[in-house]
Amino acid sequence: MTSPAAISPREPALAGKTLLEVREVSKRFGATEVLKSLTLDIAAGEFLTLLGESGSGKTTLLRLIAGFEQPSCGEIWMDGERLDAVPAHQRRVNTVFQQYALFPHLSVRDNVAYGLRVKKNTPKDEIGGRVDEALQMVKMQTFADARPGRLSGGQQQRVALARALVNRPQLLLLDEPLSALDANLRKQMQSELKSLQREVGITFLFVTHDQEEAMALSDRIALLRNGALEQVAAPREIYARPATAYAAQFIGQTNLLRGTISNRSVNCGALSWRTSAADGEVLYSLRPEAIQLVTDSSSLADPVRFRGAIRQQIYAGATELLEIGCGGDQILRARIPAHGPVSGEHEFAFAAEDAIRVGQ
Repeated sequence: MTSPAAISPREPALAGKTLLEVREVSKRFGATEVLKSLTLDIAAGEFLTLLGESGSGKTTLLRLIAGFEQPSCGEIWMDGERLDAVPAHQRRVNTVFQQYALFPHLSVRDNVAYGLRVKKNTPKDEIGGRVDEALQMVKMQTFADARPGRLSGGQQQRVALARALVNRPQLLLLDEPLSALDANLRKQMQSELKSLQREVGITFLFVTHDQEEAMALSDRIALLRNGALEQVAAPREIYARPATAYAAQFIGQTNLLRGTISNRSVNCGALSWRTSAADGEVLYSLRPEAIQLVTDSSSLADPVRFRGAIRQQIYAGATELLEIGCGGDQILRARIPAHGPVSGEHEFAFAAEDAIRVGQ
């Protein structure tokens, strides 16, 4: 893609500048508190994803920012001005919904131009150029005269993006916009969406319940749980250093190791290793890929070793997921390079530093 001159790429000077501030925002619907005193900052040019289960408050927060709902308490600021006091149609915010809501009787060009014509604040002689620029950004200029019914799901998604971008928003809100696409097209659109955001430099606030999608797209992930923020961090940080057991389990697969520290020794069932931490009860997150067969563990420095029996083996192409019984009720999962069937009892190992202590 080439960046249209009318929508300038992100300026380096804006990197890190706060664009949106959500300050102690709560939202109630009757007796139900959907958002609980939530505070979140979003930087200019950032791709931030709201991730969480259904009912965690993701879409409610999006609707508050868009102006479709009002906070029960708290404030929302954008670019130094109070946003929640501004009517929805006057905010420099646009939303791309899960359902694209394209007008079937209008051409692609007229669908994209619709918002400019309704608002009537764009000179008529500028509308055509603005629409062409938006269609060029999403690679849909050759379909300008087609009706939405003739387009594929991915093409309709691009038109919905162009319709939002043509208004030149400071902030683009995307409410699970890829969920209606098939798996292969969804992967393709993820890549295109990330490239488009980088090119135009507009701040994206993206909502999804798909962990892999959030990891692939985001500069940062804000993980919500029951209306509150569980953790906000870059994808690599939230995966490698989850703050809580919930974050560790929601972002990818993990083994939760519950145990105690006594006399500088960690004891988690069949597993034990030395530590400098104080005595007490502990909980660790150990990712399956951190566990190796002992025959493959020569690269580990001072490994934690244990024996276990293979209970199940799941082939996944380049890797295989092993379910390992370690005695009693303790079961661990290890992801190892695929190299054929594995059965019986084996010795496994992991580096103690890969067991990350997390909160409850």
